[in-house]
Amino acid sequence: MAGGQASEKQTGGWAADGRGPCVWDTFTHQGGDRVFQNQTGDVACGSYTLWEEDLKCIKQLGLTHYRFSLSWSRLLPDGTTGFINQKGIDYYNKIIDDLLTSGVTPIVALYHFDLPQALEDQGGWLSEAIIEAFDKYAQFCFRTFGDRVKKWITINEPNILALLAYDMGIFAPGVPHIGTGGYQAAHNLIKAHARSWHSYDSLFRKEQKGMVSLSLFCCWLEPADPNAVPDQEAVKRAISFQLDFFAKPIFIDGDYPQIVKSQIASMSKKQGYPSSRLPEFTEEEKKMIKGTADFFALHYYTSRLVEYHENKKGELGFLQDVEIKFFPSPTWQGVGWIYVVPWGICKLLKYIKDTYNNPVIYITENGFPQCDPPSFDDTQRWEYFRQTLQELLKAIHIDKVNLQVYCVWSLLDNFEWNNGYSRRFGLFHVDFEDPARPRIPYRSAKEYAKIIRNNGLEEPL
Repeated sequence: MAGGQASEKQTGGWAADGRGPCVWDTFTHQGGDRVFQNQTGDVACGSYTLWEEDLKCIKQLGLTHYRFSLSWSRLLPDGTTGFINQKGIDYYNKIIDDLLTSGVTPIVALYHFDLPQALEDQGGWLSEAIIEAFDKYAQFCFRTFGDRVKKWITINEPNILALLAYDMGIFAPGVPHIGTGGYQAAHNLIKAHARSWHSYDSLFRKEQKGMVSLSLFCCWLEPADPNAVPDQEAVKRAISFQLDFFAKPIFIDGDYPQIVKSQIASMSKKQGYPSSRLPEFTEEEKKMIKGTADFFALHYYTSRLVEYHENKKGELGFLQDVEIKFFPSPTWQGVGWIYVVPWGICKLLKYIKDTYNNPVIYITENGFPQCDPPSFDDTQRWEYFRQTLQELLKAIHIDKVNLQVYCVWSLLDNFEWNNGYSRRFGLFHVDFEDPARPRIPYRSAKEYAKIIRNNGLEEPL
């Protein structure tokens, strides 16, 4: 059982020791109320100087695995290997070595939304040049850290990144390209992942014997009216657009789901585009993309109900292409966008098992937030975790899902993108007003530690 963090959200030290700026530095420094109270990740949890404190938290929990991400621009300030920042290498070497010395397996993500600004200036994920840049960065990381790191995530939640950053413009770099940018970015993200997997496979796997995948975000979806065929069909489309869009090319056959291709093509035609807004893979690219993941890494937080919503006017946009509306059930409890639906994770795991040939699954993120100010006695939140863990037991024992790793999001309260510090996901509280950034365990940290110690829930199924 594991915990996780991401570099941009936790580390801070944004300009320390030669780190180059990333898109989130630029985005948050521009202000304009796109982030809660115009907060930034400049200091965040201060983990750049307080790693020893984080390690104490990891040991206190008794974690077996720890997932964290590397800051691309801390290692390669302009995104290329033209200049390599040794202090960045030293920082991550210390983290990796300390984890291994403490008996904790590192799970390392190469990239978690924090693209070096220098590469964004050249077009970012909308430009095909990014594929080569990412592959070179990946090879640099495999070469530098792969003697000790055996579990790699290339790209964190490419499905969320493509939509929120490059289509809707809610995430950095914050420039919307409605109806086109998300598909262009997704196309390049898939190819960049596949290229870097092949680099590992051909240059490093024999000696390093590690595993490489990418992590996909997915909400479980149910029809708003379980008896209405249009809603049932809408759910199938929505899962195809959300999860299978990336998973099918990578795990099955190198190409997008047929329903995705036909929906976007017919909408594009109605809108007067000469060809589909979704780019096509060549036959050669399909061969390169197929089979480029060694396990299935999944992020689950919540579920939604889905209703068919015909795009009569031919409006441009992602949800318009899928022809759906989605919303929570009025019976679900929630904080912000996360409604508590523990049974959703069980259904999603079964879907992945059945659709993707029973892969080894790592849940690399799952968590529940508190609002500010949080309660140290977070009994209600722990109840959500307990229910989720019971659903995982069902998935393993009843549905025979091959689930091998579970990571809580997150070790510490941290910078939650547009929500700033207003949503607290940590097992440990961080006081962002105190320069020392003290870490104090919530009740859920103590309960999680107990489960790890006992290797299971006290009251199983």
